[in-house]
Amino acid sequence: MGQIRTGAQILWESLVREGVSTVFGYPGGAILPAYDALLEYPIHHVLVRHEQGATHMADGFARASGEVGVAIATSGPGATNMVTGIATAMLDSSPIVCITGQVGSKLIGSDAFQETDVTGVTLPITKHNYLVSDVAEVASTVHEAFYVARSGRPGPVLVDITKDAQQSSTEFVWDSSPVQLPGYRPELRVSDAEYAQAVELINGSKRPVVFAGHGVMLSGAVDLVREFAERANIPIAMTLLGIGSFPALHPLNLGMMGMHGEAWVNQAIQEADLLLAFGMRFDDRVTGNIRTYAPNARKIHVDIDPAEFNKNVLVDVTLAGDLANVLRDLLPQVDRGDRSDWLTAIGEMKGDSAVRDVQNLPDTGHLYAAHVINDIWRLTDGKAVVVTDVGQHQMWEAQYYHHQEPRSLITSGGLGTMGFALPAAIGAKLARPDAEVWVVVGDGGFQMTMCELATIAQEKIKLNVAIINNGYLGMVRQWQEFFYERRYAATPLLSPDFAKLADAFGLRSATVSRRQDVEPTIEMARAESGAVVMDFRVEQEDTVYPMVPAGADLDAMIRRPSPSPIVETADD
Repeated sequence: MGQIRTGAQILWESLVREGVSTVFGYPGGAILPAYDALLEYPIHHVLVRHEQGATHMADGFARASGEVGVAIATSGPGATNMVTGIATAMLDSSPIVCITGQVGSKLIGSDAFQETDVTGVTLPITKHNYLVSDVAEVASTVHEAFYVARSGRPGPVLVDITKDAQQSSTEFVWDSSPVQLPGYRPELRVSDAEYAQAVELINGSKRPVVFAGHGVMLSGAVDLVREFAERANIPIAMTLLGIGSFPALHPLNLGMMGMHGEAWVNQAIQEADLLLAFGMRFDDRVTGNIRTYAPNARKIHVDIDPAEFNKNVLVDVTLAGDLANVLRDLLPQVDRGDRSDWLTAIGEMKGDSAVRDVQNLPDTGHLYAAHVINDIWRLTDGKAVVVTDVGQHQMWEAQYYHHQEPRSLITSGGLGTMGFALPAAIGAKLARPDAEVWVVVGDGGFQMTMCELATIAQEKIKLNVAIINNGYLGMVRQWQEFFYERRYAATPLLSPDFAKLADAFGLRSATVSRRQDVEPTIEMARAESGAVVMDFRVEQEDTVYPMVPAGADLDAMIRRPSPSPIVETADD
């Protein structure tokens, strides 16, 4: 027999049973019974300053640890403030569980104070969601929610619990048996015939390229992908979210593909005879013009979500299953390949453009974002966890910070959420307290969630925050430069004095506008025991190169003009 517990107590009991030790949230009336019961349980609650921040923190926690992140909010505006963070997690397949309070069950549909149909609002942006109005269903729903969030293709799950379900009591019995959900079958199997098709294409290819996506890390297939690439001698191109799944300095790592990917990577894709897509979804930022994409290549797509097959790019072979399991079965059948001619050809495509000798270029009096990011990479020996926001700095980080380890780059890919970095880094640091965590963020994105500096101060979290401050909404300005005749409408950006802002929260700060001050500032931040906010005032009209214009052919890139202030070559 179980003990009698309120729904609020059962909620925390269930979270403890799921292994949760940290949650991110903000209290309010409809969730107050749960907060009252929180004091009885060994769970660290991080008080955020905005509910969007709670979801991003839970997301960062999940991406850094591989575990499920948890965010909590009240009904109405508390719940709707979570929408952007939930959508971010959905598009990037991040396992989070969001728990919201709801008005009493008898008030639902009456337009009660702070009532919102949050399950209806979030239906398109969650993997699944629940409305719980019966205390007897709290424990089983939480158990299901965690199973759905972490199994198959991970994603966000929302559990909306009415206030009376939190206040009512029932017998608590925890059922730890495996969840069985009719119609939900995340375990998939590949047929022998499908394996045979794939093996024939792989062993017969002369110019193959592997695409490493976010699914490589979600599957835990990092070592298997490396074994596959080295066995078959096949080069690997990365999606933005795949960065870190294969060592950046490995000779088979080509670099990032797509709109702001390396020119030689995109050219190699266009000349390949086989593409092997591992845990990625062929989104528009990767492919460019679909009609002219990799015209001579056969295509093999491995993914745990069959909905991704032939959605954007038609492929020849689909292998539906967990990538790690698929590779274990595939590896023994793959020949050890000699593709030296293909690798030599790619090396010739690179030429000198692979050299970005940022460190040794003369100081011209200008500070560029590349200087800052290259110095962070060099001084951290590439071992930091870097959390970026969205925009130019995000692409420069992908180009100039060379990630050797999985889960060392955390960024918003599919939704492109400005304001993601600062709260997500809080979650990442709490998930991995021994890691050195850096926030790389633009002055625009930082201002969207800079209220979370108060959370950093209250929680005494050690983070290094590098603001790449160019006085513009930089990526939007870049599009205006290229495609709107430099008509900079609504992109010049007034910012506060970020150092004084940090000082107001009792945090260490620095303002840097000279290249010679970058290295000592980074070293100072690393030596500090608390958080440091660094305002790097960089060149204003700097541009991310190369760039594939939206809808253009993948190899129709805008190249860096010559002479370049950052690199010694014109063709990047």
